[in-house]
Order: sequence, then C-alpha cells, then structure tokens
Amino acid sequence: METLSLECQIQSVQRHVAFLKKEQMELLHDLHLEILRLQKHCTELTQDLETKEVEVSCQEIVDRELEEKCKIIEAQLQEKEEDNLELRKELRHKESLVAALRSNLRNKERKFLEELKRRSHRVTILNTELQKQTEAAAYLSFQLHASKQKLHSSRQTPASEVRPKKRTQKSRSRRQATGSVRSKGAFKDPSFCDRLGSFEDAEPMPDPALFLYTKRPQKPN
Repeated sequence: METLSLECQIQSVQRHVAFLKKEQMELLHDLHLEILRLQKHCTELTQDLETKEVEVSCQEIVDRELEEKCKIIEAQLQEKEEDNLELRKELRHKESLVAALRSNLRNKERKFLEELKRRSHRVTILNTELQKQTEAAAYLSFQLHASKQKLHSSRQTPASEVRPKKRTQKSRSRRQATGSVRSKGAFKDPSFCDRLGSFEDAEPMPDPALFLYTKRPQKPN
C-alpha cells in the first residue's frame, strides 16, 4: 500500500513538472511576441516622431508617454523574470523530491526482497528440520514399541493364547489408519511412508499398566 502511494506521488509530481514546463514555454512565447510587438510599436512611434519634428510642443508629451510605457513594460518584464525564477526553483525542488522518492522506493523494495528471501530460507530450514524430527520420532517410537513387546513376550501368561485374533484386528486398524494418513498427504516423504508401512506387521504395544507398578526396594531398618 505504501509503495502504491509513493508511485501516485511520483506520478503527481511528474504531471506537475510537465505542466510547469508547458506553462513556462507558453510564457516565454508570449513574452517573445510581446517584445516583437513592442519593437514594432517603437518603430512606428519613431517614424511618427520623424514626421512630426515640426510639432515641438507635442514631442515632449509623446516622449513622456513613451517613457512611461517603457517603464511599465520594464516592470512587467522584471515581474515575469521573477516569476520564471520562482518556477525554476520550484521545478528544481520537485525534481529533487522525485529523486528522493525514487531512492526511498528502491531502498524499500530492496529491503522487502531481502526480508522475503531470508524468510523463505528460514521456512525451508524449518521444514527440513521438522521432517527430520518427524522421522526420528517415528523411528524412536518403533524402537520403544519393539522393546516393550520383547519385555511383554517374556512375561506372557497362558491366557495369551486368546490374543492373536485381537492382534489381527489391531493390525488391521493400524493399516487403515496408515492408509488414511497416506491418502491425506500428512507426510510427503516416500521413504517415511514406507517405514511407517513397515510398522503395520509389528506386535501391538503392551498394556503400560504392567510397567507402572514395579516392586519398590525395601527401606533399611
């Protein structure tokens, strides 16, 4: 949003500069025409003076009129020159403002691109680290399950003969859950999905209550 505002300001300044240039050209053209007209008028007055040399009494009046007109014209020219000077100063100020706005816009664009690149690199690193930690957690979970299974198998009772059917049902439910995870695209790494599928044939995790109530050592008397 701030970039769009800067661009609008730049376009507005450029239009204003173009308008000032056009106005200055028109003003100079009008001044040139006025000077030509005055020169022509002065020529005509000179011719009139030459033809009226006999009219001495009127000559002084004409001279005073011409002098007054010249003063008026000089004052107008001086005023126009001052206006042109102010316009040139304003034009230089607008040009410096446009240059500053462009420089500021380039700096902000460069900082934005650098920040975007840095965040993209950070996201890539975090995704890679997350994938590694996910795979490590799955592997450790499998190792823990295998260790508990071995410990449980060493303590099985005769009642464990009923468990194969239950284990088959749990294995089937794990296959369904694994298929659901793959279909939803939870993990995009094919090697991780293969390792996850290899857990389907493993033995079920034993009841954790068997390991919670261990025999405590007796306190010495």
